[in-house]
Amino acid sequence: MKNKDLIIGLVVGILASALGLFIVLLIFGKGNSIADSLEVSINSGVFTKLMSMGAILNLGAFFLFIKRNEDRKAKGVLIATIIVAVLTIIVRFA
Repeated sequence: MKNKDLIIGLVVGILASALGLFIVLLIFGKGNSIADSLEVSINSGVFTKLMSMGAILNLGAFFLFIKRNEDRKAKGVLIATIIVAVLTIIVRFA
């Protein structure tokens, strides 16, 4: 049961980051479509900034799980946030 809750939190965190990135691309994207905005952000070097902004949705998921006393799920969201941060650093400096 404990591992299941952790995995659920991890999946929620990854999905929240992806949804956040999608929303940020819709708001701040310079292209005509999502794919075009993604390409423009990668070529102009702002993709990592948009990735970081997209991870803000994890705050909502984290505090929702904390409020509902689902600490294992909150831990999964925290792990997902760390994974997104590491990926952001790798993309930025690679």
